[in-house]
Amino acid sequence: MIVALAGGVGGAKLAQGLSHAMSAQELAIVVNTGDDFEHLGLSVSPDIDTVVYTLAGLANPVTGWGLAGESWSFMAALGRLGGETWFRLGDGDLATHVARTRLLAQGTPLSEITRRFGEALGVGATILPASDDPVRTFVSTEEGELAFQPYFVGRQCEPRCLGLTYRHAEAARPAPLRGRPWTDHPISGAVLCPSNPYLSIAPILAIPAVRAWMERRTFPVVAVSPILEGRAVKGPAAKIMRELGQEPSALGVARFYAGLVDAFVIDRSDAALADSIRALGMEPVVTDIVMRDLADRERLAREILALPLLAARR
Repeated sequence: MIVALAGGVGGAKLAQGLSHAMSAQELAIVVNTGDDFEHLGLSVSPDIDTVVYTLAGLANPVTGWGLAGESWSFMAALGRLGGETWFRLGDGDLATHVARTRLLAQGTPLSEITRRFGEALGVGATILPASDDPVRTFVSTEEGELAFQPYFVGRQCEPRCLGLTYRHAEAARPAPLRGRPWTDHPISGAVLCPSNPYLSIAPILAIPAVRAWMERRTFPVVAVSPILEGRAVKGPAAKIMRELGQEPSALGVARFYAGLVDAFVIDRSDAALADSIRALGMEPVVTDIVMRDLADRERLAREILALPLLAARR
């Protein structure tokens, strides 16, 4: 089995590529829940939904998140009543949050809910939250501490980021997969998708058992850079890295993963960074990392799976 750690649009794209490049039984996609929050009385899991919708072929092809062909009658009606409209919930997407909230209230774990939703939408690969326990990302800014969604969506990441905390991660446990924690399963390798390292991957790694799983690993780990030529393919990764005093580049991301990753995939435009990445103890892999369509996603996934350190284990 290959385990892919994912979050956001970039993570969902590569997860979809992996799901097309290998059998469903071989792939487990572990998704960030640091973005989860309660809104309008509903439990919203943005990264999980983005991954599920993408693998189901239902994601909005323009935004990469939300549902294709969405309508917005609910938000329009809510706005007329003076309700909060800063976080937009489409009519179809709203059904996901209503169903999740009802099941959570009945005591159903988030991992089981995610499994049911994926199965109902025809997703073959296993998708599960990093933990059934709450982990929440908070952003320290010059305006004070902000919960993640008010910072990310409400303020469009405008306040300067001074630091990040992942609340409750220290008490969280890896979600169960077939009856035991996903970190307890023997695997042939792990892939860190091209997700924001601070917002999507770090909340997963902040769970003590996951960090130990990575540090004591007996399997190879391949990471894909979400940054090329000093800019994020999508999202605020470069801005946040710059504000935290880190180099906003593929090399900066490689430094973030140093000691945890065996091979680091970068874009051809960043080939000059290969020697510096190798000096960090990871093998650089140079290719085209921009995933414009499904063909690109599957191509990149197959290139990763064909790397000697992964292919030899499968």
